[in-house]
Amino acid sequence: MSVVGTTTIERPRGAGPESGLGGNWMVIVLNDDHNTFDHVAQTLARVIPGVNLDQGYAIADRIHSSGRAAVWTGPKETAELYWEQLSSAGLTMAPLEQH
Repeated sequence: MSVVGTTTIERPRGAGPESGLGGNWMVIVLNDDHNTFDHVAQTLARVIPGVNLDQGYAIADRIHSSGRAAVWTGPKETAELYWEQLSSAGLTMAPLEQH
């Protein structure tokens, strides 16, 4: 007689609405009166992957003209990291928003 073992494989669960972790989160920079275009553009290019200096200036212009711009969207943990780095560099940040 042979004994067949069973293994329970737990599937990863999707984050429910109550967890606040699922989906994408937006990192939003706000316009202010104390950061220069140069500082904003250079900081974005340094912190946000895939943003070069020219793109940083284009985003800085969008922030200036519309009062705010989403500079990165993705998983919450990464969004928190970028938010903290941008905030620490002196940029004025909106709270993370779930997208």
